[in-house]
Amino acid sequence: MVETKPGTKLLFLRDEDLRQGIELLFFAYRDFTAEADTILAKQSFGRAHHRVIYFVGQYPSMSVSDLLDILSITKQSLSRVLRQLVDEGYIDQKPGTSDRRQRLLTLTAKGKELERLLTIEQRARIATAYKDAGADAVEGFRKVMLGIMEASAQRRFKDEKDQG
Repeated sequence: MVETKPGTKLLFLRDEDLRQGIELLFFAYRDFTAEADTILAKQSFGRAHHRVIYFVGQYPSMSVSDLLDILSITKQSLSRVLRQLVDEGYIDQKPGTSDRRQRLLTLTAKGKELERLLTIEQRARIATAYKDAGADAVEGFRKVMLGIMEASAQRRFKDEKDQG
Protein backbone atom coordinates (compact mmCIF):
# COMPACT_ATOMS: atom_id res chain seq x y z
CA MET A 1 0.00 0.00 0.00
CA VAL A 2 1.26 3.48 -0.90
CA GLU A 3 1.31 5.95 1.97
CA THR A 4 0.47 9.60 1.32
CA LYS A 5 0.37 12.69 3.46
CA PRO A 6 -3.04 13.55 4.85
CA GLY A 7 -4.94 15.82 2.47
CA THR A 8 -2.96 14.81 -0.63
CA LYS A 9 -4.31 12.90 -3.57
CA LEU A 10 -2.44 10.38 -5.62
CA LEU A 11 -1.79 11.67 -9.13
CA PHE A 12 -3.57 9.65 -11.77
CA LEU A 13 -3.09 10.91 -15.30
CA ARG A 14 -6.55 10.19 -16.62
CA ASP A 15 -7.53 11.56 -19.99
CA GLU A 16 -10.19 13.80 -18.44
CA ASP A 17 -7.61 15.31 -16.06
CA LEU A 18 -5.18 15.95 -18.91
CA ARG A 19 -7.94 17.49 -21.02
CA GLN A 20 -8.94 19.68 -18.10
CA GLY A 21 -5.31 20.83 -17.86
CA ILE A 22 -5.41 21.83 -21.52
CA GLU A 23 -8.65 23.74 -20.96
CA LEU A 24 -7.24 25.43 -17.88
CA LEU A 25 -4.30 26.67 -19.96
CA PHE A 26 -6.62 27.93 -22.72
CA PHE A 27 -8.93 29.81 -20.35
CA ALA A 28 -6.11 31.17 -18.20
CA TYR A 29 -4.29 32.47 -21.28
CA ARG A 30 -7.50 34.01 -22.67
CA ASP A 31 -8.15 35.88 -19.44
CA PHE A 32 -4.48 36.69 -18.84
CA THR A 33 -4.22 38.42 -22.23
CA ALA A 34 -7.70 40.02 -22.43
CA GLU A 35 -6.91 43.46 -21.04
CA ALA A 36 -3.58 43.67 -22.86
CA ASP A 37 -5.35 42.74 -26.11
CA THR A 38 -7.75 45.67 -25.61
CA ILE A 39 -4.86 48.10 -25.03
CA LEU A 40 -2.97 46.71 -28.04
CA ALA A 41 -6.02 46.98 -30.32
CA LYS A 42 -6.20 50.73 -29.61
CA GLN A 43 -2.69 51.01 -31.10
CA SER A 44 -3.52 48.64 -33.99
CA PHE A 45 -1.07 46.16 -32.43
CA GLY A 46 -1.44 42.46 -31.71
CA ARG A 47 0.10 39.84 -29.46
CA ALA A 48 3.29 39.70 -31.51
CA HIS A 49 3.83 43.39 -30.70
CA HIS A 50 3.16 42.62 -27.04
CA ARG A 51 5.77 39.87 -26.94
CA VAL A 52 8.38 42.12 -28.55
CA ILE A 53 7.59 45.03 -26.20
CA TYR A 54 7.67 42.73 -23.18
CA PHE A 55 11.00 41.03 -23.92
CA VAL A 56 12.78 44.19 -25.08
CA GLY A 57 11.59 45.81 -21.84
CA GLN A 58 12.68 42.84 -19.78
CA TYR A 59 16.14 42.65 -21.40
CA PRO A 60 17.23 46.18 -22.42
CA SER A 61 19.85 46.34 -25.18
CA MET A 62 19.03 42.82 -26.34
CA SER A 63 20.08 41.93 -29.85
CA VAL A 64 17.64 41.12 -32.61
CA SER A 65 19.12 37.61 -32.80
CA ASP A 66 18.49 37.08 -29.06
CA LEU A 67 14.90 38.24 -29.54
CA LEU A 68 14.49 35.86 -32.47
CA ASP A 69 15.75 33.04 -30.24
CA ILE A 70 13.31 33.86 -27.45
CA LEU A 71 10.30 34.27 -29.74
CA SER A 72 11.27 31.35 -31.97
CA ILE A 73 9.99 33.10 -35.08
CA THR A 74 11.45 33.94 -38.47
CA LYS A 75 13.31 37.16 -39.25
CA GLN A 76 10.55 38.03 -41.69
CA SER A 77 7.84 37.73 -39.03
CA LEU A 78 9.81 39.82 -36.55
CA SER A 79 10.83 42.39 -39.15
CA ARG A 80 7.28 43.59 -39.83
CA VAL A 81 6.40 43.94 -36.13
CA LEU A 82 9.72 45.47 -35.15
CA ARG A 83 9.64 47.97 -38.03
CA GLN A 84 6.22 49.20 -36.89
CA LEU A 85 7.35 49.54 -33.27
CA VAL A 86 10.48 51.44 -34.33
CA ASP A 87 8.61 53.67 -36.80
CA GLU A 88 5.98 54.56 -34.20
CA GLY A 89 8.59 55.39 -31.54
CA TYR A 90 8.23 52.49 -29.11
CA ILE A 91 11.64 50.90 -29.70
CA ASP A 92 15.10 52.29 -30.48
CA GLN A 93 17.63 50.29 -32.50
CA LYS A 94 21.35 50.94 -32.14
CA PRO A 95 24.35 49.15 -33.61
CA GLY A 96 26.30 46.85 -31.31
CA THR A 97 29.44 48.14 -29.66
CA SER A 98 31.75 45.31 -30.71
CA ASP A 99 29.86 44.23 -33.84
CA ARG A 100 28.35 47.14 -35.77
CA ARG A 101 26.13 44.71 -37.75
CA GLN A 102 24.37 43.72 -34.56
CA ARG A 103 21.19 45.66 -33.75
CA LEU A 104 20.52 46.30 -30.07
CA LEU A 105 16.95 47.04 -29.00
CA THR A 106 15.70 49.21 -26.15
CA LEU A 107 12.32 50.65 -25.28
CA THR A 108 11.82 54.38 -25.64
CA ALA A 109 9.92 56.27 -22.94
CA LYS A 110 6.77 55.68 -25.00
CA GLY A 111 7.60 51.97 -25.21
CA LYS A 112 8.23 51.75 -21.46
CA GLU A 113 4.84 53.30 -20.77
CA LEU A 114 3.10 50.86 -23.11
CA GLU A 115 4.94 47.92 -21.52
CA ARG A 116 3.89 49.17 -18.07
CA LEU A 117 0.23 49.41 -19.14
CA LEU A 118 0.31 45.96 -20.73
CA THR A 119 1.97 44.33 -17.74
CA ILE A 120 0.21 45.96 -14.78
CA GLU A 121 -2.95 43.83 -14.94
CA GLN A 122 -1.00 40.68 -15.73
CA ARG A 123 1.28 41.23 -12.74
CA ALA A 124 -1.77 41.78 -10.53
CA ARG A 125 -3.39 38.55 -11.77
CA ILE A 126 -0.22 36.55 -11.14
CA ALA A 127 0.30 38.14 -7.70
CA THR A 128 -3.27 37.39 -6.62
CA ALA A 129 -3.15 33.82 -7.91
CA TYR A 130 0.21 33.20 -6.23
CA LYS A 131 -0.98 34.69 -2.94
CA ASP A 132 -4.21 32.69 -2.99
CA ALA A 133 -2.47 29.44 -3.94
CA GLY A 134 0.43 29.59 -1.49
CA ALA A 135 4.15 28.91 -1.82
CA ASP A 136 3.90 25.14 -2.39
CA ALA A 137 1.37 25.60 -5.19
CA VAL A 138 3.50 28.33 -6.78
CA GLU A 139 6.50 25.99 -6.83
CA GLY A 140 4.28 23.24 -8.25
CA PHE A 141 3.01 25.62 -10.93
CA ARG A 142 6.59 26.55 -11.81
CA LYS A 143 7.49 22.86 -12.16
CA VAL A 144 4.46 22.18 -14.36
CA MET A 145 5.20 25.17 -16.62
CA LEU A 146 8.86 24.13 -16.92
CA GLY A 147 7.73 20.61 -17.74
CA ILE A 148 5.60 21.89 -20.62
CA MET A 149 8.48 23.90 -22.13
CA GLU A 150 11.15 22.66 -24.50
CA ALA A 151 14.57 22.06 -22.89
CA SER A 152 16.06 25.21 -24.44
CA ALA A 153 13.45 27.38 -22.70
CA GLN A 154 13.79 25.45 -19.44
CA ARG A 155 17.49 26.30 -19.30
CA ARG A 156 16.67 30.03 -19.18
CA PHE A 157 14.78 29.57 -15.92
CA LYS A 158 17.00 26.98 -14.30
CA ASP A 159 20.05 29.20 -14.79
CA GLU A 160 18.12 32.19 -13.43
CA LYS A 161 17.01 30.34 -10.29
CA ASP A 162 20.48 28.86 -9.66
CA GLN A 163 22.03 32.34 -9.77
CA GLY A 164 19.47 33.93 -7.44
